[in-house]
Amino acid sequence: MGDIDPRTAQGGLHILIAGAGIGGLAAAIALRQQGHRVELFERSRFANEIGAAIHLTPNANSALLRLGIDGTKFGAVETEQLRMFTPSGEPLATIDNKAHAGKWRHKWTLVHRAHLHEALKVASQAPGPGIPAQLHTSSKIVDIDPKNATVTLENGGTFKGDVVIGADGVHSLARSKLPFAKDIKPFSSGKNAFRFLIKRQDALEDPETRSLAMVYSSVDMWDSDEKRVVIYPCANNELLNFVCIHPDTLSTINTSSDWNQEASKEALLEVFKEFNPQVLKMLAKADPYTLRVWPLLDMETLPTWVDDRLAIIGDAAHPFLPYRASGGAMAIEDSVSLAVMLSRDVTREEIPERLKLYEKARHNRASTVQQMTRDSSKPQSVETMEAMTDYIYGHDEFDYSTQLLRKHLWNKLPAKYWRQPIVFGPMPGPRQDWWGRNRVQKSLKSTFQTASIRFKTSRTLLQNLLPNERYSFTDPSTVAYASFSQTRLHGMDWLGGGGYRHLGLYIEGVQYKKTDGEVVKGLYLPILFESLTDPIVSGREELGMPKLYTAIEAHERSNSYHLTTSWEGAVWGHFHLEDLEDQDFSMNPPQNIGKGDLIYRYMPQVGRANKGQPEAEYPVLVPQEEEQKNIPSRITRLRTTKNARIEIDALSWEALPTLHHVISRLAEIPVDEIVSAKVVEGEGVADVSCARRIEFCVTYTVNHDYKYRLEYAYCCRRQYTASYV
Repeated sequence: MGDIDPRTAQGGLHILIAGAGIGGLAAAIALRQQGHRVELFERSRFANEIGAAIHLTPNANSALLRLGIDGTKFGAVETEQLRMFTPSGEPLATIDNKAHAGKWRHKWTLVHRAHLHEALKVASQAPGPGIPAQLHTSSKIVDIDPKNATVTLENGGTFKGDVVIGADGVHSLARSKLPFAKDIKPFSSGKNAFRFLIKRQDALEDPETRSLAMVYSSVDMWDSDEKRVVIYPCANNELLNFVCIHPDTLSTINTSSDWNQEASKEALLEVFKEFNPQVLKMLAKADPYTLRVWPLLDMETLPTWVDDRLAIIGDAAHPFLPYRASGGAMAIEDSVSLAVMLSRDVTREEIPERLKLYEKARHNRASTVQQMTRDSSKPQSVETMEAMTDYIYGHDEFDYSTQLLRKHLWNKLPAKYWRQPIVFGPMPGPRQDWWGRNRVQKSLKSTFQTASIRFKTSRTLLQNLLPNERYSFTDPSTVAYASFSQTRLHGMDWLGGGGYRHLGLYIEGVQYKKTDGEVVKGLYLPILFESLTDPIVSGREELGMPKLYTAIEAHERSNSYHLTTSWEGAVWGHFHLEDLEDQDFSMNPPQNIGKGDLIYRYMPQVGRANKGQPEAEYPVLVPQEEEQKNIPSRITRLRTTKNARIEIDALSWEALPTLHHVISRLAEIPVDEIVSAKVVEGEGVADVSCARRIEFCVTYTVNHDYKYRLEYAYCCRRQYTASYV
């Protein structure tokens, strides 16, 4: 759902894109990969590539890699540090980005804009997934009809499609066709910027500038209240890119013309004459034939980005100031979001509502980052910069938009059941016998054998498995950790001395925020498979456990443990632990992460008239420390390894008619790294009787149309806070 994957595309739309810059080309790639036929119209001839560099922040690289674009293949340089100086050259701060790079699944890189543009242009038209896009150069669009998805060229030619995408930049024609947008035009932010590139070697060969050029993979900034010089590398660290921001009264420019206008070296040196002599020496190396000046334009927030069959992306929707290095990233995110919403199975009739959904996904985020860039035009504290960075980088647009589309499609379905088994009244189970007596004493000698694999994965994807807005991750990092844990229980009194197996996904670092502000942390359990009906029934009814049936088979050898999971012969999972070695379990006690297990109870009302209405709906905590006190467990053997594998196959609705929607989501979870694996054996099986409701009077919207909104709170301490509403 929302996958950028053309393999099962049926038909497809005809999409016309105005503009073939970074946003337009990224959209073309994403949309062709959805099985759509794409045509781009570019007014220029692409005769002169832009001589400047661009930041590809982790969120941008996440989106680009989805499209098959890897910046390291065309000279991308990883940003290892950020150095800040006063105009006179006094050090202010150094941020070691390399030390914190593991916080994000993807790197922050710096690339030559022309190299990125060329890679996108080639990928949009090359053989590969989907139909290669058709690029029309020297094709200036002079009119757009949003209702009929038609564009008219300057030469009189007309093209009709199913959708028109306006990627035509800050002076967008497409934007003028939107409701209430005709009079909204870009205006000067009060700043211009000189831009140019030099060879690093030129600076290394000059004794006066060598010390600056010797530091590789660094973004360096000299900052005053009104002016800023930024130098950073690209093209395999062989080129240095310069961005020199200054009041627009100090340089002459035509704000209604192209952003890439010629400038003089004399003007550059005059504007920054009070800066450190070493910086001026670097500026003096600018080639006067390639030196350009760029107007930094701003614009009022548009009330809408879409109308009927027209949508705008990138600078056409939200021109960015350069201070947070996010203009290109937001255009790329727009493109990915748009392609997710225009999924392979979308019909022409659904286009307007899907474009509205794209706007819903993107408008608030882009507007928030826009405001951050405005605030960043002045010096900021390290803490504020880090807060901004967390918000910008800690996002995966594919994951976010896919989930938004998923909710949209859920809400479009007819009234639906969220079913668990119907209550049959008091029943014997693990916590009581038929007469209501507890089974604690008889559980002390029950045995367990648990095989678990802990792995590193994507926080943004796992976030889509959280049930509502009160659940969140404790860390904004895009990296998360989780485990698949399978346990064989035996000698269970309530099962006549027999047993069963269960397999769950346990997500670390999750917290639940109560209405009074208290936070409960723990492992979140979105799904627990069991191999026997009886524990499924008791666990769902008495505990609210998210249990489903699956067959679980295991075979164990002297130093390996292997699991297979299936439904009616359809095998969907393999889990392997090899090279197991015995450990002294007294020296390696198992550790619980958080206060316990977080689960979510949902029971439907009975009756056709109440489809989709909950009878019970609330969060539950299983406090492991209390469970251990109630029924102490004793470990008898511990084996560990790092040689483990997880293999999950989503199969199909035919193969898994009641499980495919669950298994396909598990199959999406990336395994970035196996952290550890172990097999633990012992006796004393918890009956989970300590499970309790976290709070009582809470109103939720679950799997319905609730919004995620980051409230951009700019307070006297200049910090940003997020809240879920």
